[in-house]
Amino acid sequence: MGWMVIIISIFVVWVASLCKIFLAPSSQLKSTFLNEGPAFHKRNVLLVVAHPDDESMFFSPTISYLTSRGHNLYLLCLSVGNADGMGRIRKDELYRACAVHKVQLQQVKVMDHPDLQDGFGQVWNHDLLAKIIEEEVCRHGIDVLVTFDSYGVSGHCNHRDVHYGVRKFVHDSSPRNVEAWELASINILRKYSGPLDIWLSNLESVQHSRGVMHCLLNENPRKSFLAMAEHSSQWVWFRKLFVSFSSYTYVNTLRKIK
Repeated sequence: MGWMVIIISIFVVWVASLCKIFLAPSSQLKSTFLNEGPAFHKRNVLLVVAHPDDESMFFSPTISYLTSRGHNLYLLCLSVGNADGMGRIRKDELYRACAVHKVQLQQVKVMDHPDLQDGFGQVWNHDLLAKIIEEEVCRHGIDVLVTFDSYGVSGHCNHRDVHYGVRKFVHDSSPRNVEAWELASINILRKYSGPLDIWLSNLESVQHSRGVMHCLLNENPRKSFLAMAEHSSQWVWFRKLFVSFSSYTYVNTLRKIK
């Protein structure tokens, strides 16, 4: 009987969480991320990821937020994801996923550098990463960077190296008008709590001083599934479960990199 009460309670909160996303007035979903002034100012944002499918598995709420509010989004993927010899296929899949996300394909760049190859144990040079990021920032007039935090959500070494590459650029070379944000990693219980985590993420963001952390809800989670499905070489059963139950499908917490 006790277990039944727990299961029903979880189900009720799960449904309430989805209702918050789909049915809440837009004013309740409104975030001040990149919109803190009295008037809207379009920003040039560069999302930096390690592999094709990172954008759909982890950053969908951020992409949805930026594109729906008219910001100019660029995507830099630092490898083709060739760990299993499918780099060319995965590169094409990334472009198709970006089309679902409404990211302009000419604003998507996929690297295939010999020193930036996908795989556990593949150490990526932070100086090289910082140089590549600096080139993209200068080429497109980027004033906002978004990437992984130091743990990289899953702990993948390539994710973590991307973070340190961005951090090195910010600390060593970044113009003062460029700000950088990292996707906050969370514990495993929250990570697989699906939309339930929107409550904890909201609470966490309001506890920090203004302008340091923002909670972004995914107003169209279905698009995350459609985009991830374009990565057909990776769309196996356990990734389908991941996208269904991962909180990163429904909410992103961005923290400012200092």
